[in-house]
Amino acid sequence: MAAAIKDTVNSMLESLNLTSPEPKGAPPKEPSADEVQELRSKYEKAGQEQVFTFYDSLSVAEKASLFSQLSAIDPDHINKITERALNPPKPEQKDDAPTLEPLPESATSSVLDSKHEDLTAWYESGLDLIAQNQVAVVLMAGGQGTRLGSSAPKGCFDIGLPSHKSLFQLQAERIRKVQQLAQKKHGKEEVVVPWYVMTSGPTRAPTEKFFAEHECFGLKKENVGIFEQGVLPCISNDGKILLESKSKVAVAPDGNGGLYQALISAGVVADMRKRGIKHIHAYCVDNCLVKVADPTFIGFSASKDVDIATKVVRKRNAKESVGLIIQKNGKPDVVEYSEIDAETAEAKDPKNHELLKFRAANIVNHYYSYHFLESIPEWAHRLPHHVARKKIPFVDLETGKTVKPQKPNGIKLEQFVFDCFPFLSMDKFACMEVKREDEFSPLKNAKGTGEDDPDTSRRDIMDQGKQWVQAAGGVVTGEGEDTGIEVSPLISYGGEGLDFLKGRTIKAPAVIEKE
Repeated sequence: MAAAIKDTVNSMLESLNLTSPEPKGAPPKEPSADEVQELRSKYEKAGQEQVFTFYDSLSVAEKASLFSQLSAIDPDHINKITERALNPPKPEQKDDAPTLEPLPESATSSVLDSKHEDLTAWYESGLDLIAQNQVAVVLMAGGQGTRLGSSAPKGCFDIGLPSHKSLFQLQAERIRKVQQLAQKKHGKEEVVVPWYVMTSGPTRAPTEKFFAEHECFGLKKENVGIFEQGVLPCISNDGKILLESKSKVAVAPDGNGGLYQALISAGVVADMRKRGIKHIHAYCVDNCLVKVADPTFIGFSASKDVDIATKVVRKRNAKESVGLIIQKNGKPDVVEYSEIDAETAEAKDPKNHELLKFRAANIVNHYYSYHFLESIPEWAHRLPHHVARKKIPFVDLETGKTVKPQKPNGIKLEQFVFDCFPFLSMDKFACMEVKREDEFSPLKNAKGTGEDDPDTSRRDIMDQGKQWVQAAGGVVTGEGEDTGIEVSPLISYGGEGLDFLKGRTIKAPAVIEKE
């Protein structure tokens, strides 16, 4: 599959009159004077001619590299999205403030209070769809492990489990297990859940190397596709495209909302069509408890016949800094914690005063119908860009020296994956509330932080395993704080299949990898 995606990308580049990178060892080809003048004029008309400041002094290889990069950028488009991001439309009157409401009950469900027979029905129907090879998984894995103190992609990180499995391995093994569960139920020789892994520029090569070294963690390599999200130029505070070096434009990944365009340009949606995929689960790499290709979630979403569904966890308290899935002006949307006032955040549910009215915390865990992803070209241009003010190293145009600013000197333009939610009517959107302790433990901070760090991730997996063992009738013993159990995803996807532990005593900490 990875080769197929690469071939698709190359053919698309050719159709756009862009060029793929020259083969290794091939001498760089200097653009002709006419080609350079044509491109320079394009940038001059857009007021971005500064990107050619050092062009005439560059080597042939540097000229070829910069020309190729600039040819792939539309400066007029960059100007437009920058202006729109910096100066978004403002409500004409204060009365135009948006109307915020929780999602309607018809669009929501919660595993906390759903009927057992409903949960079972969703699980079984989801497993049926998996057995029919109609389910695929998309992983957003563009993040580096910088905040974790690691130079490797975040998915390569070892959170300190007894098995020392990385996040990538845990998730791959959950895919393998759910395939096995579907195979067993339907007596099939093989069930395939293709895994599409979106990386960014800095993480693609090390991710591909990591997967190759671990032989795709037991998955067939033709069912694992690694692709790359797009980038956008970094912009100075006065709206100019910044140069990172004399021969390179400063760029940054286009945000998790870049997923949609990447799914099209990398040939992922085309590959899904060939495979007959109808249902897609998408999530972020840093959630160590994520239920990859969760049959219950797939079955729930399919039963609702929606284009997008999302998992949420219950907001801990009114002040927790999380985005919320809500209904905004009658459309599904996400509101950031900084966008609502204290009164709104603290409002109680009129039907249950022990609960917050707005409590559906966004965990970036989504279902998509294939039909919706196929329609990306129809609506992708409507996604807004957001401004992230950053300290961006750049080349001083007068001295030619690299400057590392001490304070934010420019902006990076990003798109958010949830910005397409309002494109849907409420009947095409659904939301499932899940237990935080079962499905959400993000890895964001360095060890010792005490929140969303390797220690909390390890603890949450070990606590979950301990609960599964005890529910199966096993006895867990141990001293001190570390009394958890790691249960391999290859043994149990969600606590099932552990009957062999009944009556057994296990001294924690421990790992269960086989019966």
